Amino acid sequence: MAASAACTTRKPGFDFTRHMRLLSADMVARLPELHHVDLDRVAISFSQTRKAVSHGLHATLTPMRFEQGSLIGRRGGERVTVERFFDPRGREILYVLSFYLPRFLNEPLREKLATTLHELWHISPQFDGDLRRHGGRCYAHGPSQAAYDATVERLLDRWLSLGPPPDLYAPLRLNIRQWVRRHGQVVGQKIRTPRLIPVAADHGRSVAARRSS
Repeated sequence: MAASAACTTRKPGFDFTRHMRLLSADMVARLPELHHVDLDRVAISFSQTRKAVSHGLHATLTPMRFEQGSLIGRRGGERVTVERFFDPRGREILYVLSFYLPRFLNEPLREKLATTLHELWHISPQFDGDLRRHGGRCYAHGPSQAAYDATVERLLDRWLSLGPPPDLYAPLRLNIRQWVRRHGQVVGQKIRTPRLIPVAADHGRSVAARRSS
């Protein structure tokens, strides 16, 4: 990850993002529907919410590409690209999975697991940095949020039926106060939101030429 994009706290405590990576890796390994996901190219982050309220974002998946994996897209009629992040080995990050605390940790256990699967299910089957796209205007969740959620619940039931190690999700039985009491402060990787960068017309033509060559 680019040094300006991420920092990893070194103080004593429970490494939340490492734990969520282990949990996500088990889900990806056990569920064939997620075998396309390469977690080495998915950064996992946490952010502190300003208020300890239940409403608001609990987790997000940020795609680092536009439709069909394109480096260039449009926002508000303007051509833009997404700031690119790389891990210490130089591998480009295609997705950023972020959890918002304490909201996420204050969910019941099943909701925590479903939230994690919900975000992983957003990853495109092509693993090209874009989201899984559904038909219609609401391409992220499809015409029915309820149907999307039902798919996630079925995946969760199947994952649980496959016998994942209880140690993987045992810490998630705790709410934020119980977590801090037992494990100390929450530590891990924090990654800022990637910037959208305006793209000049000539830059767009050069990118298109390179992709077609």
